[in-house]
Amino acid sequence: MAVSAEFLPEFDLEMAAARRTLERIPEDKLTWKPHEKSMLLGRLAGHIAELPGMGVNIMKDDELDFAKRAAGEPARKPNVAESRKHVLELFDKNVAAVRAAIAGASDERWAGKWTLSAGERKFYEGSRMGAMRRMMMNHVIHHRAQLGVYLRLNDVAVPSVYGPSADEGR
Repeated sequence: MAVSAEFLPEFDLEMAAARRTLERIPEDKLTWKPHEKSMLLGRLAGHIAELPGMGVNIMKDDELDFAKRAAGEPARKPNVAESRKHVLELFDKNVAAVRAAIAGASDERWAGKWTLSAGERKFYEGSRMGAMRRMMMNHVIHHRAQLGVYLRLNDVAVPSVYGPSADEGR
C-alpha cells in the first residue's frame, strides 16, 4: 500500500475529532485562560486551526526556518480565533490543503528528510513522515486535548474522541 493511502485514514479521523472539539468553543470565552501561563482559549483554538497548514509546508518543502523571511515581509502573527465560524473556516481550509498534498505525494516524496528550525536552532530534523506525525498531527492532537480541558473547565460538553467522554457516547 502506498504511504499516502495508509496515512490518510488516520489523518481523516484525527482531523474530524479536532473539528468536533473546535465546534464546541464558547464564543463568549475566547479571552479566557485557566492560568496566567496558559494560552487564551481563542489563541489555542486558532493554533489548532493553523497547525494543519504546517503539513502543507512539510509536504511541499524540505525545511521551514522561522528565521528566514522575504525582505520586507512582516513577522508572522499567531492566529487568534475571532469566532467559532472564523476558526472552523481556517481549520477546514488548512485540512483540505494538507489532505490534497498528502494524497498527491509519492512514496519517494515521503522518503525525504525535513527540518524545522529558527536559524541555527533545530527543532526537528528527520523523516518527512516523522515531521508530519510529530510536528503537525500529534501537535494537533496535543492541543485538541488541551482544548478539551478548557471546555471541561467552562462546563462545555467534551466530544467523544477515542471512546465515550463523560458527556457523550455512554
